[in-house]
Amino acid sequence: MTLLRTMLAMMLAAPLISPAVAQAQNPRVLTGAAANGDWRTDAPGVRRHIKPADMPPPFETPSSRNSVSVTSKPADAALKVPSGFEVRLFASGLDGPRIIRTAPNGDIFVAETRANRVRVLRPTPDGGAVARNEVFASGLPRPFGIAFYPNTGDPQWVYVANTDSVVRFSYRSGDLTARGKPETIVPSLPAGRGHSTRDIAFSNDGATMFVSVGSGSNVADGLERLGAAELRQWIAEKPLGAVWGYETERADVLAFDPQGGNRRIYATGIRNCVGLAVNPTSGDLWCSVNERDLMGDDLVPDYITRVREGAFYGWPWYYIGDHEDPRLKGARPDLKGKVTLPDILLQAHSASLGMMFYSGGQFPAEYKGSIFAAEHGSWNRAKRTGYKIVRGIVNNGVPTGEYEDFVTGFVVNDASAWGRPVGVTQARDGSLMFSEDGNGTIWRVTYTDRRSAAE
Repeated sequence: MTLLRTMLAMMLAAPLISPAVAQAQNPRVLTGAAANGDWRTDAPGVRRHIKPADMPPPFETPSSRNSVSVTSKPADAALKVPSGFEVRLFASGLDGPRIIRTAPNGDIFVAETRANRVRVLRPTPDGGAVARNEVFASGLPRPFGIAFYPNTGDPQWVYVANTDSVVRFSYRSGDLTARGKPETIVPSLPAGRGHSTRDIAFSNDGATMFVSVGSGSNVADGLERLGAAELRQWIAEKPLGAVWGYETERADVLAFDPQGGNRRIYATGIRNCVGLAVNPTSGDLWCSVNERDLMGDDLVPDYITRVREGAFYGWPWYYIGDHEDPRLKGARPDLKGKVTLPDILLQAHSASLGMMFYSGGQFPAEYKGSIFAAEHGSWNRAKRTGYKIVRGIVNNGVPTGEYEDFVTGFVVNDASAWGRPVGVTQARDGSLMFSEDGNGTIWRVTYTDRRSAAE
């Protein structure tokens, strides 16, 4: 009897493990070919680890043009999140909300890119609904990235990365509309053909402004080849892997000072770095990247990666390390062995867009320092991938290469989906918000099982 009472006391004294924590400790990990599955294998907590060795040969499957039909939310559709979490609608009726960012006072800034404006949504005190909804600025050329500066304390400026420029607005905490006309900081970014999104982020010390610029084509289509002497001169004068012609300063991350000076190429060969983020702890710059198309269902993996100054990530001549694109075979043998391998490979054609680091206290401790990224969804795959929010696993600032599904449920069937995630941001209360531009909504994910919060 004494032994029984002792065992019972030990059981009662043991800390309770919430369902979300238990799930994080015992994830289901898909590897090899299984990791490249389609939307039918998606579920909160399903973890994938895609490695370069898992990639199939080029053109193993035909290239599918499989555009999605965006429908209204079916009556019986429900988003799925890990056990212990809850997801609810925060805002609707928006015009293609894309990148969203949280101001220090808790306001949510929204880039309505196709409407050429930035909107501000002020949450109610409980964070669950919109108390104020105002247009902050309009008449902007396809705005996307938004950043507050200085990025510590009270910001004095809101920076907006348009498709062809960077501007800033004078700002004081709580402003719902712009105080005046924008000041142009970077008057010209590569624009026109190809990828149009431009994201913006500041280094932790505020000294450097990063701007992402996607490529003008899938794989330098129609780019003029340089003669041997011209190529030697280009290599001698330009950063490693820099592309010329209409791709000049594209497929790059550019760097400036906060006033728009000291313009330079920070990193090259990143086909389309849609989402930028700086790790608040390590200070590393990260990109959420759309890789190239038309090489088959499972090529080329999209990725999320640390971006090193002076590094070359392969585009257009190589992909995921030293894998040469057969469409450009033999064009740049000098670059082999000089390609930086990305950190977290994602299912090919997921269309990874906005990203952020979680630093709040609402989610269980295992989530702190994690990456959250929005997967807009495939068009170049026979069976759909993406259409979800994923969590990149980072331990002490170092990525493991694994990622897991966090919010799923937007895909209706093989032909249609009712939402396409774009932006992610951490709200002031530590909840997570994400936008989707298919039906113009923003959703809020909260952690409702508090048992692990104090552990």
